[in-house]
Amino acid sequence: MFEIIAVAFDSSPNRYYFSPNKLELKKNDRVIVETENGLEIGICKTNIFKEKKENLVLPLKYIKRKANMEDLKIDESNKKESAKALIYAKQQAHQLDLKMNFIKANYTFDRSQLFFTYLSEERIDFRELAKKLAQKYKTRIELRQVGVRDKAKTIGGIGPCGLFLCCNNFLTDFNSVSINMAKNQFLALNPTKINGVCGRLLCCLNYEDELYSELKESFPKIGSKVKTTEGEGKVISINIFKGTYKVEIDKNNIVEETIVN
Repeated sequence: MFEIIAVAFDSSPNRYYFSPNKLELKKNDRVIVETENGLEIGICKTNIFKEKKENLVLPLKYIKRKANMEDLKIDESNKKESAKALIYAKQQAHQLDLKMNFIKANYTFDRSQLFFTYLSEERIDFRELAKKLAQKYKTRIELRQVGVRDKAKTIGGIGPCGLFLCCNNFLTDFNSVSINMAKNQFLALNPTKINGVCGRLLCCLNYEDELYSELKESFPKIGSKVKTTEGEGKVISINIFKGTYKVEIDKNNIVEETIVN
């Protein structure tokens, strides 16, 4: 068993697992950690807990130290400078006639890198822009193109259910969602009903799809021929919640049958 703690960063809603490095840490502590992008400041989302080796991706990175007041001041300064860099990047992209919709900019804690996230429907040759940004900020520049789902995940918002967006709240990955899932759940194929604020199919179509598929196994398929007490007919609809299905014997005779468990 390994002692670990979950840490999240302002640059991403995801949680990452680190070794507490024998430090006394608790939930909501601010910490300085070494990441593949350099030093970052994050917040502990859990207390220290133990996890099995097979459930972890080893080796774990270590938490360097608790963040002190000076670290928090640096972090606040980085955020202000990142906001200014975002405005500058937008201005330069406009001057270069680059169709880039910038979403955010963020420095690493040690300012070894400056990341820009942008949305675009096409591939962009941003070499000239990257050169201008590097000349001004004297650090390594990285421009990341993302999709509309990533934008929703970064910015957040309220979904049609009235709750905060799943992608911004707790989802760590985007699983594949298909129109067949909406059909499988008997949803009206109306884009305003089955699309999220990002304009893509709702991520939550994934949540209950397996259950619907499992429940439908007990029912005859729509369009299939079945025998009833009133004769043979064609299945025209099923209701998995009531456990019933309707059979058309002829145009004037539709009967409702019940699934027997």
